[in-house]
Amino acid sequence: MARKPERSVEELYRDDPERADALAFGRRGALKGAALAAMGGAVGAAIPFGGHLPAGVAPALLTRPAAAQDAPQFLRMEGKAPLIIQGERPLNAETPEHLLDDAVTPADKFFIRNNGQVPDPVAGDPRGWKIRIDGEVNTPLELTLGELESRFPVVTRQLQMECGGNGRSHFQPQTRGNQWGNGAISNAEWTGVRLRDVLAAAGVKPSASHTGHFGADPHLSGATDRAAISRGMRLAKAMDEDTLIAFRMNGAAIPQVHGAPARLLVPGWPGSLSQKWFTRITLLDKPHTGQGMGGTSYRIPVRPIVPGSENNGRDFAEMESMPVRSILSSHAHGTRLAAGTRTLDLRGAAWAGDDTVRAVHASVDFGATWTEMQVAAPANRHAWQRWTGRVALPADGYYEVWYRATDSRGRMQPHLAANWNPQGYGANPISRIAILVGA
Repeated sequence: MARKPERSVEELYRDDPERADALAFGRRGALKGAALAAMGGAVGAAIPFGGHLPAGVAPALLTRPAAAQDAPQFLRMEGKAPLIIQGERPLNAETPEHLLDDAVTPADKFFIRNNGQVPDPVAGDPRGWKIRIDGEVNTPLELTLGELESRFPVVTRQLQMECGGNGRSHFQPQTRGNQWGNGAISNAEWTGVRLRDVLAAAGVKPSASHTGHFGADPHLSGATDRAAISRGMRLAKAMDEDTLIAFRMNGAAIPQVHGAPARLLVPGWPGSLSQKWFTRITLLDKPHTGQGMGGTSYRIPVRPIVPGSENNGRDFAEMESMPVRSILSSHAHGTRLAAGTRTLDLRGAAWAGDDTVRAVHASVDFGATWTEMQVAAPANRHAWQRWTGRVALPADGYYEVWYRATDSRGRMQPHLAANWNPQGYGANPISRIAILVGA
């Protein structure tokens, strides 16, 4: 019987990157000679810093093809940019990093995260929309948006909002939920009233310790006896000066898909707390038990668990301040540049939940060396921070831009997604995109 010929390393890198990686690096842990040439053939260009590619790390262009090659499904919706569809029922769509190049995220580039159905638009004057405040308060209130705007100070703030599962696709093994990259993030300008002012008007009882949030979005099944999502938080976060009942986004009415006519805005914490189509907040003397609370929902292990294992979340803690993360918005993954390009001017954004970003670094030699970027101060607390910088390219060929942020407490994005959990929360590893020069 004729022996089936082994595929070349180049063919393997096209068809089976993991096996090709094992063959290319072998036991030496360094990419050399024919293996380096074959990998260059697979990515379509010489790899000037190929000798620095860590063992076990395949080129990003092979493990994550550029959009033009892989053709993810893009959203086609009036008033929205071509977002990457992560799910259609309910609708969830991610903003590609290179579209997040505005200091203030326009409504059309704002990611979409739904848990149930989108309710019908309000008929009549949206200022008549009512919000109830009850529970552990001295005087339960029911106020219209018009009353909120006339009775309490109106503030405008740039505020980050990020899905709790942002970065989920980086976990191995794969977890449940939408496989977000890094684009379930926005930094819009929100106008509204501070939640703490409204709660103070209701008279917070000493027994109050937590909140429960409610919205008008119907459950995906259409059932009327359960909420699509109903989460809550510690009272301290509700009293934060940046936690808002928002009724305008970027100076205009909030778009229907993003929670019109009013939504909570709880910046720096999982976006699921920022209840869309907001109708009621109740104060409680213990943690809320609504849909999306308890078990493994928006909760992460206190101690590491075995990746891929089942867990009921008994020893988990609520996910609160989101981890440090960065995006690169100046170049899309798979960008091709003219021959002779020898510098890259980079820019992007970084944020760190309730904290700030202290530094951002970028590398074009697979992490062998890093160049510090310039990080701007946030427009206000809980706004993301823009960063810029320049890196040098010694020759034409295939490069990867690696980028990482460090927060004000000194915590840096890790090389790999850490603290695996069944629902895939908190993955914030160093990111990388492929750049081809003269190829």
